[in-house]
Amino acid sequence: IAGIAKGSGMIAPDMATMLAFVFTDAALSAPILKTMLRHETEISFNSITVDGDRSTNDCVLLFATGQANVPPIPDANDPRLADFRAALSKVLADLAIQIVRDGEGATKLVTVHVEGAVNDASAKAIARTICESPLVKTAIAGEDANWGRIVMAIGRSDQPVKREMIGVRFGQLHAARNGMVADEYDEASMSAYMKGTELEISVTVGPGQGHAKMFTCDLTKRYIEINGDYRS
Repeated sequence: IAGIAKGSGMIAPDMATMLAFVFTDAALSAPILKTMLRHETEISFNSITVDGDRSTNDCVLLFATGQANVPPIPDANDPRLADFRAALSKVLADLAIQIVRDGEGATKLVTVHVEGAVNDASAKAIARTICESPLVKTAIAGEDANWGRIVMAIGRSDQPVKREMIGVRFGQLHAARNGMVADEYDEASMSAYMKGTELEISVTVGPGQGHAKMFTCDLTKRYIEINGDYRS
């Protein structure tokens, strides 16, 4: 399996101004490819955002040439497809993350985890709001572990949460527990962590089973320069 993708701005879930082409020599029918691609796209290209803006033009295509010397598989649920599905997932995720790394003006890759939501859809809505918040993204650019802005984004998502159970963690460093600042919060440790180029933000929003993961980047002065200095 091999793939190529482009996109660095106007990137948000549902792909936006993004093109991706993925190829395999496996002998698989169009319906099987479509079934697998729809699922894997949701957790890869539809789980990234650079600036929260979407375009009218996006596309991800999966081609099977059938050139491999293996018998065709007619059913998308065939257990023999497990390894192929895992490999496809890995390729799409890698391409999606590369797009975020290459975001306009980006200097930091940020993975946002949400757990404890009422369901996965709610968790993803919360993650998306965090990832697309200008205040969160500029705080990341300024290397500020501003957990208050993250809590603000959780509230702005308009999803059901348990305020008294909200927790925020940067990497393995707890900023908030049970809706309050964590006892072990340490400003120096947080500041040191935020200087990295790959960051993880994990939030807990309640006792539910819903969870989600999305990828974003910081919002820098360079992004403004890139998008303010030309007319399209």
